[in-house]
Amino acid sequence: MFAQIKKFLALEAAGGIILAIAAILAMIVANSPLHDAYHAFIHAPVVVQIGAFEIAKDAHHWINDGLMAIFFFLVGLELKREALIGELADVKQILMPALAAIGGMIAPALIYAGLNYQHPEQLAGWAIPAATDIAFALGVLSLLGNRVPNALKVFLVSIAIFDDLGAIIIIALFYTSELSLVSLGIAGICLPFLYLLNRMNVVRLTPYLLIGLIMWAALLKSGVHATLSGVLLAFFIPLKNKFDPEHSPLEELEHDLHGTVAFGILPLFAFANAGISLAGTSLDTLLHPVPLGIAAGLFIGKQIGVMAAVLLCLKLGLANLPTGTNMKQIYGASLLCGIGFTMSLFISGLAFGGIPEGFDPRLGIILGSIISGVAGYLLLRKAVPNAEHPVLAKDSGDGYIPSTH
Repeated sequence: MFAQIKKFLALEAAGGIILAIAAILAMIVANSPLHDAYHAFIHAPVVVQIGAFEIAKDAHHWINDGLMAIFFFLVGLELKREALIGELADVKQILMPALAAIGGMIAPALIYAGLNYQHPEQLAGWAIPAATDIAFALGVLSLLGNRVPNALKVFLVSIAIFDDLGAIIIIALFYTSELSLVSLGIAGICLPFLYLLNRMNVVRLTPYLLIGLIMWAALLKSGVHATLSGVLLAFFIPLKNKFDPEHSPLEELEHDLHGTVAFGILPLFAFANAGISLAGTSLDTLLHPVPLGIAAGLFIGKQIGVMAAVLLCLKLGLANLPTGTNMKQIYGASLLCGIGFTMSLFISGLAFGGIPEGFDPRLGIILGSIISGVAGYLLLRKAVPNAEHPVLAKDSGDGYIPSTH
């Protein structure tokens, strides 16, 4: 049995599957006799105090502001590695996915704004449909097995990386409250110390993490969202060990954190944020401009934005399609970009500070993500080579992996 569990956790789709189970479980519990216990859990007060310094938040905020900082730390590590030695290191390879990510953020935001422009208080949610959940998107893609061209996976991952970077910038610029200059100054003082550690080739992670913890606490008090501390800290973690070239502190830390984030933090985040009560839900509720704008942004806006950028690149000769892929497969990937679950839920909490009266943004997130995921899967199922028509090997130059089904 343990061998089967280990085999499941090694699957590329495992993180997305567990994330989906956590979200479904949250919805079941929130609509069952256990709903009071569910709300008591996510709103349980948790206080950390050292002398006059105190952080008093409920469990929901500790998950969103605390544990999600670790998720953003992992995102930062992945961004740095990809920029230095990965897919983002080659400018020629990143132009199309970079523009596709930008288009895939602008179009959903415009659709949302178009449906909510008459309600200024609702425009705060413009960035909710701009995000892509790479765990879910890759999970759906992996359901098709090794028939999927490797280059298509790289294309989708590259879009998601730029998408994450864009989301980080959006959070920093548009979702901050009133600033505390003292706390912000303390956080700023941490940066030169992290820089010195990196320049001095310090490869032990303990001093980085201790300074990162201080920076997180300062940003939490500053008004800038505390999860950004994770990204900032990640950029200073050394990629190479000067004294032991065989070991990379960044890559080893990234590897160690991946399981904790994929199978612990993100499912807990999903469970704490996806508990939508369907009591009183009607067609009017679904057609409210906020959930409708989010769902339309994710399903319609994402595919329009991504495909417009791809076609522009091809028309202007700026880039070619990823090796071994075709337009149907790229279109299928653009549909999967409409799965916005994790980051969309996160931005929704920042935009509205909880669940506003009269509408629930999470309905639009879940509806848009489900439609995008199902549509993308069905299209790609037809667009990728099937078992009866084995494809060429990857080393033949067309980017495909042989089918073994």
